[in-house]
Amino acid sequence: MLEFQCRNSCILLEKTALSLDRESKLAVTLGDPAGIGPEVILKALADPAAALMVTVIGSRIVLQQTYDKLRSSNPAAEAANPETLNIIDIEPDSKWGEIVPGVGSAASGAASFAYMEQAIARTLAGEFSAIVTGPISKTCWQAAGYNYPGQTELLAERAKSQRFGMLFAATSPHSGWTLVTLLATTHISLRQVPDALSPELLSEKLELLIDCLREDFGLERPKIAISGLNPHSGENGKLGNEEQDWMIPWLETQRDRFPQVQLDGPVPPDTLWVKPAKVWYGLATEAHDGYLAMYHDQGLIPVKLMAFDKAVNTTIGLPFVRTSPDHGTAFDIVGQGVADASSMKAALQLAAQLASRRTAVKIGR
Repeated sequence: MLEFQCRNSCILLEKTALSLDRESKLAVTLGDPAGIGPEVILKALADPAAALMVTVIGSRIVLQQTYDKLRSSNPAAEAANPETLNIIDIEPDSKWGEIVPGVGSAASGAASFAYMEQAIARTLAGEFSAIVTGPISKTCWQAAGYNYPGQTELLAERAKSQRFGMLFAATSPHSGWTLVTLLATTHISLRQVPDALSPELLSEKLELLIDCLREDFGLERPKIAISGLNPHSGENGKLGNEEQDWMIPWLETQRDRFPQVQLDGPVPPDTLWVKPAKVWYGLATEAHDGYLAMYHDQGLIPVKLMAFDKAVNTTIGLPFVRTSPDHGTAFDIVGQGVADASSMKAALQLAAQLASRRTAVKIGR
């Protein structure tokens, strides 16, 4: 076991390959079949023990073609042979059109959407306890007629979850510390962010983050940093009024609401990430257990700067575990055999751990 220090508390995660309770099962969607999803999945499942614990939902033909190309260009490449995998084969629909590796299209978008629908339906039916989703192209989904901002929103809609959030977790290879970041708003334009933020929204997101840290990471008294919206958190109203008008009063009510949680903020966005960066690189030993960012780039620029190939996208608030690698389809490198599977491995590992933990909690009740 590895012990990741978060001030006086700790997060316990397993260092070994996927370790699942017998009642926990993972579904892995292929993502966009024209992207690097098939490659990183085959690389991540090269360990036979890991491969036994998951079912891949997607196209067997695409997986086989990807495997053959990998082996032809590099016979020593570590990748799972599709013949050894559990696969729910979704055959291409003639209405989709041709799927070309490296070329995102309406056809590849329709295919990736079909994989997701199958995974969600089977998971809601109890066949799986977690879904690990391969990377998709939102543009390709829209070209195929599916107008969702992303996979997160589709998952929440199908699961009938009114409260959900996009959280990113990454474990530092330098210090073993785990960075946990939740976004208050996700796939909207920067111009829309101030109007989308409200005390009600932040209350919902904060509660989700606290529940996640307690239930999934075992932290009963978490320490959370909440970002301001404006430069210098508004500089007492000189650089923006949101902090003074409602964020600071809102935060006081939340401290009363959650007396066992340390809530710090609104922290100026430009200094919020100094402590976590130092802890990430082993230059300090103390940081917060969780971070609440106000908008997409405010939270994800530092996450990707520190942990681009290690961060895991996790949807919290669903009735099942969902994780995803923190990268896109990378159409430009498809077929070259150079796609990094680190984030997919991390997504599989975290899904396994969270599913096992939830199963253990249910059994213990």
